[in-house]
Amino acid sequence: MGSVAKSTIYKKTQHVLVCGLGVVGSLGLPKFYRPDKKRLNDYKAQSEVGQTTFRRLPQFKSSEKINDIACGYGFTVVAAEADDSSHSAFGFGLNTHSQIGFQCSKPGHPLEIVAEPAAIWLPSNQTIKAVSCGRSHTLLLNKLGEIFSLGNNAMGQCGRPIIEKEQYFASKYVHKITDLPTNIKQIECGQDHSLFLTEDGSVYSCGWGADGQTGLGHFNNEHKPTRVKGDIEGVKVIKVSSCADTVLALDDHGNVFGWGNSEYSQFNNFTDDDSEQYALPRHLELTEVPGKVVDVAAGGTICAVLNDKGQVYVWGFGIIGKGPDVEIAKYPTLIPESLFGRNVYNPDSRVEKIFAGLSQLAAITNKGDLYSWGRNRGLSLGFAHGRPQYFPMMVNMNMFSVKKVSLGVDHSCAIGESIG
Repeated sequence: MGSVAKSTIYKKTQHVLVCGLGVVGSLGLPKFYRPDKKRLNDYKAQSEVGQTTFRRLPQFKSSEKINDIACGYGFTVVAAEADDSSHSAFGFGLNTHSQIGFQCSKPGHPLEIVAEPAAIWLPSNQTIKAVSCGRSHTLLLNKLGEIFSLGNNAMGQCGRPIIEKEQYFASKYVHKITDLPTNIKQIECGQDHSLFLTEDGSVYSCGWGADGQTGLGHFNNEHKPTRVKGDIEGVKVIKVSSCADTVLALDDHGNVFGWGNSEYSQFNNFTDDDSEQYALPRHLELTEVPGKVVDVAAGGTICAVLNDKGQVYVWGFGIIGKGPDVEIAKYPTLIPESLFGRNVYNPDSRVEKIFAGLSQLAAITNKGDLYSWGRNRGLSLGFAHGRPQYFPMMVNMNMFSVKKVSLGVDHSCAIGESIG
């Protein structure tokens, strides 16, 4: 009697992938940690600076579930569920403001730089499901809806009262934000402000408001998370995006709203207001974008939207993805779909998600391919050439399907999925 061959069952596994400048520990790869040299010009070869293409972090095993990732200014935070740890948040890189918690090599020796992933102690053992990082502060959201903040609070961005001359380095303080509804579904750190989105579509904010980025109708700092009104009042917001001082929001009908910095024509060509700072959310009439907008991404000087046709439209100032001769667009302009892999041989390829960093953009397609463009500071785009990338180009991800990417100032982190 012949034996019946068993069918092979393949399991998808998740991994943390990093690239870019690693000399301050932001990649979690100790081989690049060189505290004596922190400038690109101090190195003879790019391979000494950091990881030129995305590389898997070995500290996060394939058996672990990666819930989220976030890049700050020189540091990284990962939310991961591990079988051998009671913690579910880990940080590495700069820790000069305790933005990845109190870390020490031995008692009495707190660390300003953490070269490898280290557990972040939180006053709750509930699993962290989302993380976000600003310039020097971090937000963490667990499965119970509790939100914790770490790091610099000089502008109130951690959602607690500002303490003059507070010393942040070597601080063991973790703040639980209680001035918020319990149904928060998204946390978003701008440069020095914080945004919170509820399940029913309300937005709350706190932190630095000098450019109107808190959207609270004034330009002052605000330490208490407060509901944002303006044109988003009464609508259901489904996403907010901010990595600097410009904010985009998207509602469930595909309407786009903006507030904060508009010095590079981010907003004033779509409203009757020519101000350079918007202190309240304004509805942006993006008549140039066909179909329904399904995703938004706000960079430092560049904005991007994605419609339900899988088309990416960009505007603002900088390397917007339209070549070296186009550095400003006052209205949304289409990036050709062919640049994201759509052609006669691959007609069903389309962009599904977009992301923004301070001076770079990225997109993920339905095939799991990652495309990036913009300033390639610190090799953060995943291209070994080290030059600015003027058009979207596919990143070599070594056979990983990409689920999410976070773009820091000079490094990047991604969640990759493989079949094994």
